Amino acid sequence: MTAPRDSAGQERDEGLERLLRAEGVGLSVAEVVDIVAGIAAAPPSHSDDHWLPLIAPSPSPALRRRLVALRDEILAEGEPSQPLPARLHALRAEMARRGLAGFIVPRADEHQGEYVAKRAQRLAWISGFTGSAGVAVILADKAAIFVDGRYTLQAAAEVDAASFEIRHLVEQPPTRWIAENLPPAGRLGYDPWLHAVEGVERLRAACERADGFLVACERNLVDAVWTRQPPLPLGPVSLHPLTVAGLSAADKCGQVAAALTADKVAAAVLTAPDSIAWLLNLRGSDVPYTPLPLSFAIIHADARVELFIDRRKLLPGVTGQLGDAVAFDDPRDLGRALDALSGHRVRFEAATVPAWIADRLHAAGAVLDRGADPCALPKACKNEVELDGMRAAHRRDGAALSRFLAWFAEAAAKGELHEMAAAAKLEEFRAANERFQGLSFPTISAAGPNGAIVHYRSTADSDRRIAAGQLYLVDSGAQYLDGTTDVTRTVAVGTVGAEERRRFTLVLKGHIALATARFPAGTTGSQLDVLARRALWAEGLDYDHGTGHGVGSYLSVHEGPQRISKAGNAVALQPGMILSNEPGYYKPGAYGIRIENLVAVTEVAIAGAERPMLGFETLTLAPLDLALVERSLLDENELAWLNAYHARVRQELTPLVDTATAAWLAQATRAV
Repeated sequence: MTAPRDSAGQERDEGLERLLRAEGVGLSVAEVVDIVAGIAAAPPSHSDDHWLPLIAPSPSPALRRRLVALRDEILAEGEPSQPLPARLHALRAEMARRGLAGFIVPRADEHQGEYVAKRAQRLAWISGFTGSAGVAVILADKAAIFVDGRYTLQAAAEVDAASFEIRHLVEQPPTRWIAENLPPAGRLGYDPWLHAVEGVERLRAACERADGFLVACERNLVDAVWTRQPPLPLGPVSLHPLTVAGLSAADKCGQVAAALTADKVAAAVLTAPDSIAWLLNLRGSDVPYTPLPLSFAIIHADARVELFIDRRKLLPGVTGQLGDAVAFDDPRDLGRALDALSGHRVRFEAATVPAWIADRLHAAGAVLDRGADPCALPKACKNEVELDGMRAAHRRDGAALSRFLAWFAEAAAKGELHEMAAAAKLEEFRAANERFQGLSFPTISAAGPNGAIVHYRSTADSDRRIAAGQLYLVDSGAQYLDGTTDVTRTVAVGTVGAEERRRFTLVLKGHIALATARFPAGTTGSQLDVLARRALWAEGLDYDHGTGHGVGSYLSVHEGPQRISKAGNAVALQPGMILSNEPGYYKPGAYGIRIENLVAVTEVAIAGAERPMLGFETLTLAPLDLALVERSLLDENELAWLNAYHARVRQELTPLVDTATAAWLAQATRAV
């Protein structure tokens, strides 16, 4: 919602109306203002005017200037100042009005995604906590916020301890707190759009242990009291070209529909925007770092698709090129479409699909079929065109990272470089790349002890000088039209200690062990995880994060269903899957080490093999800091891998970099 227009604003609107009329734009000023407000609610883009065709296909310079100015005015309006205690008081008043003993506020949207739009930042609005994972439970006389280990320090800094208990999401889960604190017969409210089916089942069990009740609310209580809540984002949605997608939307729909037919399922409900983006070859810009069009879809066993999306964000040509097999519907019509599935077997993923959808299907008389998102596995197995695109994206990305590392070696030596400035410089190098669309996640630029914080984010308050004698860890990535990158390098600033070099080399040994692994078809990532940890374990060391996550093709940098971790995972690795290979080691208060490349699962021919075998192709191209390699700890095979990798990096990147960087690269990739 935008602020009321004053007399000057009314005059500006009249000027806008004249421009719209003169250029034949069939939208009213109010409609244009709503669209531009939706643009302002989407994350900023590297292109300042890519959204203008949503209003006028070819706006004149005058209209272009007016629309950009309107966008900037809306962004500048901001939100009225309202102290956090006042917000909490307003929410509790709304709870009392509805007869609720409490309300749950997750850091989530209707799609259960990693990144959410401004409108969905309800947890931040009510508590002040801005991390990417967490949940608050607010009762009439007490409240608690639950965050995982990545955010305990951040929550302590951002959240008022007098208003919220700060608890560990895993070790002190909200279900336990609810069971212990919800009053008998208390009604705990929740928004069924923001909680998945399985999550609601756990919450209901917790309420029952407290002799209370879990109550679905028709309207989110935070939305009811949030003054000037941002509107839903209207990031432009475009077609992902076949030249980089590799398969047409029709082919993908046919593939998924055949799987549904084989399972005797009539339709599947899709709520994950990355699944919808992959299926229909669409890309959007509704949330930060990932090109997602927020939407819902139903795919039928005959390959028909009903797409529920705000048509105002579709760039010209999108609807026509998808053909008659895709029906574009208003998101408000999703309930009606679910009702029409009465009597049919309908697939949904209980871990991610909102409870509202399952409840509606149940009420309509559909046969509920819990199963995996039918797009997840085929999306994870990249086709040859996608793999070629990823290789090309990684070459360009590696050149940008090498330019940064060469610049860093000189800049850090002066002793005045800080974390945030280094991250900004790396983004500058990447932004000069062809097909660059933005970062794939916020850069982790961490010096010294900040590197021991696995998901560290440098802020104005924490921005540390990168000093001599320290390790510097940079975990970063980018989105390109033909691929997504994610790479971590740890480098020495000046001379570091023997302990740092030894532990870096132990991490490197684990990285090489995984990169060179050969394994039979049917092997899962959890079965390979030990390879990356073996050298560390031998010295009583370990790391607490997973070793590898899936990565999309110009989609999410964190993609399932495959992963490499201690946690069990029943999904077998298959050719075309892309994962990270990122073992690490972290010494609290001292330093952090992580080495991350992306790898693709490939078929491997082994003479005399008695079964199909797989291995990994390393995609990431960037030097590893030889100053941190303890040669005596590497065996001959590990040394051969390191030298071969660096020879490949040098060969593929030298033609893409300037003369000075090429000279640095030759030294950085010299044979050991």
